[in-house]
Amino acid sequence: MKIQHITYLSLGTNQGNKPENLQKAINLISDKVGAVQKISSIYKTASWGFSGDDFYNICMQVRTSLNADKVLETVLSIENELGRQRVTSATYQNRNIDIDVLLFDDETIFSKTLIVPHSKMLARKFVMVPLVEIAPNKIHPIEKKELKICLQYCSDTSEIIVVAKTLVRPAMLSEKYNYIAIEGNIGAGKTSLANLLSNQFNAKLVLERFADNPFLPKFYEDKARYAFPLEMSFLADRYQQLSDDLAQFDLFKSFIISDYYIFKSLIFAQVTLSKDEYLLYRKMFNLIYKEITKPDLYVYLYQNTDRLLENIKNRGRVFEQNIQSDYLKKIHDGYMGFITTQNDLNLLTIDVSEIDFVNNKEDYNYLLNKIKEA
Repeated sequence: MKIQHITYLSLGTNQGNKPENLQKAINLISDKVGAVQKISSIYKTASWGFSGDDFYNICMQVRTSLNADKVLETVLSIENELGRQRVTSATYQNRNIDIDVLLFDDETIFSKTLIVPHSKMLARKFVMVPLVEIAPNKIHPIEKKELKICLQYCSDTSEIIVVAKTLVRPAMLSEKYNYIAIEGNIGAGKTSLANLLSNQFNAKLVLERFADNPFLPKFYEDKARYAFPLEMSFLADRYQQLSDDLAQFDLFKSFIISDYYIFKSLIFAQVTLSKDEYLLYRKMFNLIYKEITKPDLYVYLYQNTDRLLENIKNRGRVFEQNIQSDYLKKIHDGYMGFITTQNDLNLLTIDVSEIDFVNNKEDYNYLLNKIKEA
């Protein structure tokens, strides 16, 4: 699990549609930096240090898994994405967006690229007023005083006015969902995505314990003989794991994410078992299914068969190397049959055949936005 940090950012704009500029920046910060926990009111002030249009300013509290240097790098890229054009000048300039890192945890940082706490924040009312609104009791790491006390000593006499416009704080995943299940065919990337989401959002991770199943290697060698004990052992283990983990929620985690849902037991059993075995298995499954907590969001990752076979080969599990394409197609058909008949699940299907969300940040953000918007 990645360490989570709290950072405070200052945003300003004095060109174009200023509320829209701030909202776009907020949305990109949510996508690329971390979960937006608080946003201040908008404050209007005269331009600082040069003659220009009035500024709209806000401060934000963000929870992030990025280190301080990466936060700076990311907010600078967001400025660039929003059209900020930096010029080499000794004086301040008009800008459509400006993002500064004010505080990062309780750290004091002095480097060539970043100074934290921001060296000029205490002297700027357009920073301190919105910052105190969202974090009045936060201790300044150098002054060792609460920010609300620091504001009282601010020498800036500029007029600052609250703007009667409201910005939208992007909802955190933990506010939308208590439990997300990521599903997909063999090799679709469900465990990879579950790990990425868990790391970013401090979620409790529930991973299928397939590696501990003694019947799995035997099944791939002799499917007819070992299909029933394999499916029964998986069903029992999944039921026990989900029952225990979903019941014992960790207060230090924001939500739960799993790389499987109990219904996959029935999907695989339908493919691997004979008719009589399946009917017996279905009776056991129906009893168990009633007791399992349903996910708030069920995400199905679709990958085409060729990509699945490539992924299976690359991850190198010996007992999977003889999996055939027709077996994967049957599994996919089973999932499709399940998805098209479920009316009580919040379902999201995403085609990931042409993207690489593990190694490409933009592809991962694409998936994350899909999940946020579901």
